[in-house]
Amino acid sequence: MVNSRRSFIKISALGASGIALTPLAFSSINEGALSENLLAEGTKNLKRTATYCEVCFWKCAAWAYTDEEGNVKKLVGNENDPHCNGRLCPRGTGGVGMYNDEDRLKTPLIRTTVNGKETFREASWDEALNLIASKFKAIKKEYGAESLGLLKHGCPGAHFTHLFRAFGSDTEAEPAYAQCRGPRETGFALTFGSWVGSPEPTDIRDTKCLVLIGSHIGENMHNSQIQEMSDAIDNGATIITVDPRLSTAASKSDYWLPIKPSTDIALLLAWMHVLIYEEIYDKDYVERYGLGFDELKEHVKDFTPEWAYGITTIKPDQIRKTAREMAAASPAVIIHPGRHVVWYGDDTQRARAMAILNGLLGSWGRRGGFYFKEKIKIPDFPHPPYPHPKWGWKELAEKYPLADMGITTELIRASIPQKDNKYPVKAWMVAGTNLIQSIPDTKLLKEAMDALEFMVVIDTMPMDITGYADVVLPECTYLERCDILRSATNREPSIALRIPAVKPKYNSKPGWWIAKEIGMRLGLEKYYQYDDLKEVIEWQLKELGTSLEEMKKIGVKKFPRKSGSMFIEEGQHHEFGTHSGKIEFYSAELEELGFDPMPVYTSHDHPEQGFYRLNYGRSPMHTFSRTINNPNLNDLMDENKLWVNPKVARIEGLINEQEVWLENQDGVISEFPIKVRVTERIRWDSVYMYHGFGQHNKKLTRAYGKGACDTQLITKVATDPIMGGSAMRGNFVKFITNNPHKDIEV
Repeated sequence: MVNSRRSFIKISALGASGIALTPLAFSSINEGALSENLLAEGTKNLKRTATYCEVCFWKCAAWAYTDEEGNVKKLVGNENDPHCNGRLCPRGTGGVGMYNDEDRLKTPLIRTTVNGKETFREASWDEALNLIASKFKAIKKEYGAESLGLLKHGCPGAHFTHLFRAFGSDTEAEPAYAQCRGPRETGFALTFGSWVGSPEPTDIRDTKCLVLIGSHIGENMHNSQIQEMSDAIDNGATIITVDPRLSTAASKSDYWLPIKPSTDIALLLAWMHVLIYEEIYDKDYVERYGLGFDELKEHVKDFTPEWAYGITTIKPDQIRKTAREMAAASPAVIIHPGRHVVWYGDDTQRARAMAILNGLLGSWGRRGGFYFKEKIKIPDFPHPPYPHPKWGWKELAEKYPLADMGITTELIRASIPQKDNKYPVKAWMVAGTNLIQSIPDTKLLKEAMDALEFMVVIDTMPMDITGYADVVLPECTYLERCDILRSATNREPSIALRIPAVKPKYNSKPGWWIAKEIGMRLGLEKYYQYDDLKEVIEWQLKELGTSLEEMKKIGVKKFPRKSGSMFIEEGQHHEFGTHSGKIEFYSAELEELGFDPMPVYTSHDHPEQGFYRLNYGRSPMHTFSRTINNPNLNDLMDENKLWVNPKVARIEGLINEQEVWLENQDGVISEFPIKVRVTERIRWDSVYMYHGFGQHNKKLTRAYGKGACDTQLITKVATDPIMGGSAMRGNFVKFITNNPHKDIEV
């Protein structure tokens, strides 16, 4: 076997030696929890700094309280922020753990060879940045700037996007699209002419019926949505949850439909059948705003609840009853579009089915359904036009006609040398995303990384991906840096400020500084006409009619809506953003591209005897794999467990808390064991685990070896032919009770 050129290097003591650790500001998550009494008692001598959370993408605005020694004592939500209404979730209150984690990356590292073995050595910032700039220049000279690929996530990604575009590369992608929400954006855009966006414009606080089909509100911890769902339950709203697992949301629901996995489209079509053929859809809304209803009616004619029962295992009377509940609540009803919707390969069509159902119920642009979102445009700081690249993410995704962002897996494939490869990618910058945990088909990923000429990783923690880098740069946490102004879609526009609450620990630096310093070494001075990002923010705030001084005091500033009402007035003319200006039940655009103009149920693979479908999801304490080592959040959940139905446990001879290894359909075995949780809350044909665990870098002292990694077992991936999403729920596992790695050094 040929040795890999780019072997994984565990960030060891060599890369972290001789640097003193700052004492933890506190050891309990409760100290960071929202408590007005505690806050009043304990903040008299504390400094308050405006920030917004980076633990998850919701980016709730907050106040960071620090003492005279520069220790972060607590984080409290900003009461004026529509993302949190003054209340942070467990992740948000535990965000200070990111700052205090002694396992953080502390100084730049460069790959080197010592006594024939690859390792990392410490380096100065100048040495590391000079090396990056020289490699980027060499690759641009030989292949063109387009051969530099950017894989990114979160706020730092914006700084590196600017760097890459100034240098001449538009070759970028992020897992948040092709591995998360891309299909729903395409499906809803085809139907209503609008992306769903983030936060989703769901008027949950006024809804009368909320339908969650594979949407785990309550475990995803989407802050404002959870608060609104709680209010909706108190107000008597009907909650319908479709999930093979009794999730947290399902436990609060009026109806739990434990659907057979991979059959969602059949249920959605049956719901359409009931609404149309019992004539309980919103007739006036459909007639005024819809296009293709007659075709849809004929299309769903035979998709009866009895037909769907044989596929989904949901009884016909439950299908009819829940459809009638939706109709009774119309238009104040939401079929929630969900998140992380890359499942089976027909995910755009599944999203289309959900959008069509919302259209039949008249919920788009209606109170209690979906409001018309609005955000404020942050003015771009003046700089010259970007050079026009010869090719970029659009060319890499050319076989997916409705892709609207870079597709991660296509960028990865373009990095593997192939004959007649028109768009070769030769180097990566990876910023803020642990690709090893977020990208399925690890074999493909490692083949691509092995072929790269150069790879730089920017992160706060020694995540798996850092071990494959040529250069590792330690980014400081969000509490230690200035960043872009937050502007996100909501009921009304608002902006939020993030400035440093404390100085960066160790030898870490902000993402904006790293991008600027690389840019200056690349001769891009004209794109960086500022010394500090605060200058950019001050200019932007002035353009918006406010100031840095005002924002430091208030943290969040709201602006009046300019796009009109949040809802369609009764009988009002409204033009949707589709080609026809109507809600398109029948999509001529899809038909012209050779796809089904209306969703069609297609049967997917099911587990063979002895195997069970691998389902995975988010825990309320953690965000993907980035928080698993966080001292505050790890204390709440330090490992994942495998949900197993009691019937399966009896058949397989498993008991509660027993450690097992998992082997998937392709013979891949989990590196670490996972403990069994025997529970009636999961169907017999499936197992379930939380995502992000099973870290194999020993430098992550709290997370190493705790639980199993679901991504490692996802080797079978279907691709959405419409927008290129990676479908990851078609994998099956069986149990191994004896350690299959006992003779292998881990």
